[in-house]
This record gives sequence, structure tokens and C-alpha cells, in this order.
Amino acid sequence: MTPNETSSTHLLDLLAERYDQIRRVSEQVWNDQHDIYISNSEWYVLARIYNKRPTIAEVTRGIHVSRQATHKLIKNLQTKGLVKVTDHPTSRKDKCIELTELGVVCYEQNEALKAKLEQNIANALGEDAFKQLQKLLQSDWNL
Repeated sequence: MTPNETSSTHLLDLLAERYDQIRRVSEQVWNDQHDIYISNSEWYVLARIYNKRPTIAEVTRGIHVSRQATHKLIKNLQTKGLVKVTDHPTSRKDKCIELTELGVVCYEQNEALKAKLEQNIANALGEDAFKQLQKLLQSDWNL
């Protein structure tokens, strides 16, 4: 997206447009290089469970989508062999979710692709502007 393609000058619209653009590029790069299609929502779930073993309820709360949508995402990830669901060690009603070996490999490969995308953005903006952007996005906006 170039500045001329931007439909708005409002900050929230600009942020949303850039976010959408970055997510599309990130998803496309992954899908062009791998046989396993993983949606942005599925990546979001994978990120929440990487190196953890949360319950499905904890994942649902962490990703802010409905319980039904979370279960569907997890079912899709199970079908792809990226996660496994196990019984909770102390609660009969809870289930835990964790990445499989394939899930870990895919997640880590995607993190490397995202790092390359970040470097491309840093190169386009210039290192100082990129660091300033990171600083601004990490600052407290009093929201």
C-alpha cells in the first residue's frame, strides 16, 4: 500500500490498514513456502500456546473470540497435526492444548519469516524511524 492508496488519514484507519497489509503479506509468504495452510487466526492461537500448556478456556480468554470459534480453530489445528489436546492433570472438565513437534517447527519457521518482514520494514523506513515507530507503539497511550 502506498500513501496514495490510503483511504483515510485517521490514525485508527491507518493502523488497521497497515495491520491488514502486514498480516496478508505474512500469511502469503508462509503459504507460498509451505504445504500447510495456516490462517492468521490459527497463528494467533499457536502464538498463545507456544512453550506453554494452557487450558482451552485460557486460550479462549486470551484471543478474545467465542468459545465455539476457539474450538473450531483448535480442531483445525489438530487436523493439521499442529496441536494436541490432552486431559488436564487436576481437573476432569478442563482440557489442555500444546504444540506438537510439527507445530513447534512451523511456529519457529514463521517467527523467522516475520523477522525478515520486520527487517524489510526497517530497511524501507530507515533504522531510526523504525526504532521510533517501535517506541511509539510500545508507549502508554492512556487508553
